[in-house]
Amino acid sequence: MASDISISVPSELSSFSRLRTVQFLGTERPWLNLYGIRVRPVAPFGSVSGKPFSDPALIHRCLPDELLFEVFARTSPYTLGRAACVCRKWRYTIRNPSLWRTVCLKTWQMSGAETNYKIVQSMYEGSWRKMWVRRPRIRSDGLYVSRNTYIRTGVAEWKVTNPVHVVCYYRYLRFYPSGKFLYKVSSQRVKEVAKCMNFRASKADSVFKGDYTLTEDHLEAALLYPGSRHTLLRMLLRLRGTTIGANNRLDLLKLLTTGVNESEIRNQEDMLGVVEGWQEDETHNPDVPAISHRRGLTPFVFVPFEEVETSVLNLPVDKMDYFVPG
Repeated sequence: MASDISISVPSELSSFSRLRTVQFLGTERPWLNLYGIRVRPVAPFGSVSGKPFSDPALIHRCLPDELLFEVFARTSPYTLGRAACVCRKWRYTIRNPSLWRTVCLKTWQMSGAETNYKIVQSMYEGSWRKMWVRRPRIRSDGLYVSRNTYIRTGVAEWKVTNPVHVVCYYRYLRFYPSGKFLYKVSSQRVKEVAKCMNFRASKADSVFKGDYTLTEDHLEAALLYPGSRHTLLRMLLRLRGTTIGANNRLDLLKLLTTGVNESEIRNQEDMLGVVEGWQEDETHNPDVPAISHRRGLTPFVFVPFEEVETSVLNLPVDKMDYFVPG
């Protein structure tokens, strides 16, 4: 679409009076008509402005701001992020610092409230929302899944073919804000394991409980394998994200198994306290040597609970023989 646009030439150019008006063709840009028009924003919750305002949205006319704030106070942080994209009023309401303060204090409850207040003031300019986005944190609203594959030689038939099999198994991690985590190794898909990854799991589910600690972006975890020979599993992981604030990847840096005496774990509930100060090749049970595993170290990918049924990690080997976590 084109239109004629006139440009006036200054009168000082008298010698070029015939060029006083120059006609040319240009592309029409309707959005330029919006320049200079002021759009009045919706007053945020708790605003001291006394000017009346009529909101055209039905939900805003029927639901008071106080009740809307109470609804947001009972939703998850990731739901708040999605709700902030709905409209301007919701965005201003969700930016209320008390919402993000509650979330941050719950997420980093092991650090203590006093320490969290000092961190938000010194490192995040007093913004709890900025602290939630930028500070490394382990997610507890889903599972971290590591998909591992290897090739196993099959049985040759009639000495003609040499078949091989692609074996697929998973490592599952579920973390809790209290410093506890659950661990499971299985060939079952994500949608099947998600049902039993809780503290009510039976022994047949082979879900083991351990302790973890997060220091900046490094996570250290330890758990005890029950049995006649007490074996400790130690993991060192690095937390990262594909985008800012995602925290959806865990790189498995070290995976160690080592022996431990029964006297050391008799009255000890925190497994990290048992292995504190140990070397990588240190074992306290000669029947269980210390082993540093080099296979099955594929990075963990975070899968939210609402996506366990549709995750690509549920695909069988014949449809996805190898998975690149990114």
